[in-house]
Amino acid sequence: MQILHHGAVNGVTGSCHELVINSQTSILIDCGLFQGEDAKDDLSIEFNVTHITALIVTHCHIDHVGRIPYLLATGFKGPIFTTLASASLLPLVIEDALKVGVTRDTKIINACLSLLNKRIVAVNFNTWFALPCANEQIAKARFQRAGHILGSAYVEIDIGINTKSNRSHRVVFSGDLGAPYTPLLPAPKPPYKADTLVIESTYGDKNHQGRKERTQTLKNVIERAVADNGVVLVPAFSIGRTQELLYELEQLIHQSAKGSPWRKIHVILDSPMAANFTEQYIKFKHLWDAEAKRKVAKGRHPLDFENLTTVDTHSEHIAIINYLASRQTPAIILAASGMCSGGRIVNYLERFLGDKTTDVLFVGYQGRGTLGRDIQKYGPRNGYVFINNTRLTINAQVHTISGYSAHADQNGLVKFVTGMRKKPSHIKIVHGDNEAKRALASKYKEVLGSEIKIEIGT
Repeated sequence: MQILHHGAVNGVTGSCHELVINSQTSILIDCGLFQGEDAKDDLSIEFNVTHITALIVTHCHIDHVGRIPYLLATGFKGPIFTTLASASLLPLVIEDALKVGVTRDTKIINACLSLLNKRIVAVNFNTWFALPCANEQIAKARFQRAGHILGSAYVEIDIGINTKSNRSHRVVFSGDLGAPYTPLLPAPKPPYKADTLVIESTYGDKNHQGRKERTQTLKNVIERAVADNGVVLVPAFSIGRTQELLYELEQLIHQSAKGSPWRKIHVILDSPMAANFTEQYIKFKHLWDAEAKRKVAKGRHPLDFENLTTVDTHSEHIAIINYLASRQTPAIILAASGMCSGGRIVNYLERFLGDKTTDVLFVGYQGRGTLGRDIQKYGPRNGYVFINNTRLTINAQVHTISGYSAHADQNGLVKFVTGMRKKPSHIKIVHGDNEAKRALASKYKEVLGSEIKIEIGT
């Protein structure tokens, strides 16, 4: 057995890991797009796929699935295993990625989606399924809830099962693990065991605010921001972060007193994709956590409330920008992309970043080389950024609330391992900046001891 990495080793994008089971069988875990500094002009698959018999998708963020069309273009004909919710989301994500980054030709898009839909195999959580293997090899896998976004999973793979001794080697790929108090979704529970663990490290060097603290911070930031009748721009990923923020904003509005400014504040969701994904969250609400289900039982609508306006077409998007620019109207705008690397948020930033009444609120990781990282870095110093080749001075206030990350922090990543009854003998750390990977490796050595081999993926 061998594990090869084709992405997400020198950063957090392009997740793609190859589990080599034997000379004729490999299983691919995710096939994501490179973003930010890692972005590539040539997106074709550069590794040999002839022996790859299946693809396992942990979740539907673009940095985990964005290269699937290129994998299909190589002639890959194996199954694409994923959870039921992810199977529903995946065609939507791929269609949007093709339209934004490849082509608007509907024939090409429909041909790719047709191939994709033929390959998808939807599997329930906690259900073992056989993996296609050559040379009479036996291997099986199952998904467990990761709590990162709707449908997200970590995957357990048993290789080399011996029917007499029932011994096998278990490899666990974490995918992206959710934070323990993320709204809407249950927190991930550690697996019973792992022999080899491949784990993400996005926040391997940091710990998040607690939920009560971050909710209060969100409330304080928004109240200060809208006091001058300005806009609050929140770059948010269409899947996950947007729905979590809607959930928290609905709660803040619901618990506010009658006559409070919160009762009149406009929440604008300017992302057709985010609206589509929100519908999917509602469709799969049986996957929500107990708290969210209690709210639904009481007749509340955490993702579809009175103050919420959804913007669909491009003309409506431009009209909203012009309306907000011409009037002093306090509003919270949620728009993609989460790292400001494209999408409608860029138009808002271009129009409002130079306005002193504007606030930009980051609630998620900003990758190296992205516009979001530059605003986050230079904004507090009243620096500048370039948008569409135009230099813009940052007069807006810039805030970051790390607690809203959908990724587990260092404590969560450590508990994922220490919570196993049978600890791994080998840990490979991936999906993080160098500082985060090194910090997590050091922490694992501290709490697990020197007998466990800890390796930073390369």
